[in-house]
Amino acid sequence: MFWQPFTASLIACAVTTAGILAISRFPEWSRRRSVYLMSFAAGILISVSFLHLVPKAFRMNALSPGALLAGFFGLYLVNRIIRMNFCDECGEGPSMQGVTPIIGIALHSFVDGLIYAVTFRVDLLTGVLAAAGMVLHEFPEGVISFGILNRAGFSVRKSAFYAFLAAGLSTPLGVAAGYPFISLIDPSDMGLALGVSAGALIYAGAVHLLPAIEKENKRYAFLMLAAGILTAMVIKAIKAG
Repeated sequence: MFWQPFTASLIACAVTTAGILAISRFPEWSRRRSVYLMSFAAGILISVSFLHLVPKAFRMNALSPGALLAGFFGLYLVNRIIRMNFCDECGEGPSMQGVTPIIGIALHSFVDGLIYAVTFRVDLLTGVLAAAGMVLHEFPEGVISFGILNRAGFSVRKSAFYAFLAAGLSTPLGVAAGYPFISLIDPSDMGLALGVSAGALIYAGAVHLLPAIEKENKRYAFLMLAAGILTAMVIKAIKAG
């Protein structure tokens, strides 16, 4: 049902907005806390993918291992193209330096919306498990988006507005754009779509979030990562029981 992934995307949008508001009013507090949310989100995303999404995709379709690989490297390719074509050096002036990375964030958030549409189409639990990790990483994404724009010379108000459009609103738009097409996919082929989504989520957690967490080098970040892993394991155990 459309309302399930769309509601999840609205929650993600709200969490992104909370990150934007927090960084605009309490910049130091937000920067210090965002790494812990990223750690918890990475633990959930990676664990849920390996413990639930990947096995389920493999059971649904024998070709899902190839779809998993395609999802992982597909998201890598998207990010690579963005870095090559939308980098800080692509234009002149402070405005361009802020806009170009935001284009990449907007595309990433739009893809998040597509993943919501796929995972909730499989079943409610799969959608909720995937959304649990994805929603948590929206707060740091809002913080990062605002910071990029503000450092590029935009006012606080404009930085908040453009960050909301790119990192927040694009996720519900991704659900709205993708759901009509995903709802037409044959059930036997949903395993392929789920495999692609799982690969993308593994990339997001392992390649996108973990290096950022290590760069911050916060003392208790590992504990939050472990908490995210444990949370995913507990949810999986409850489901199995």
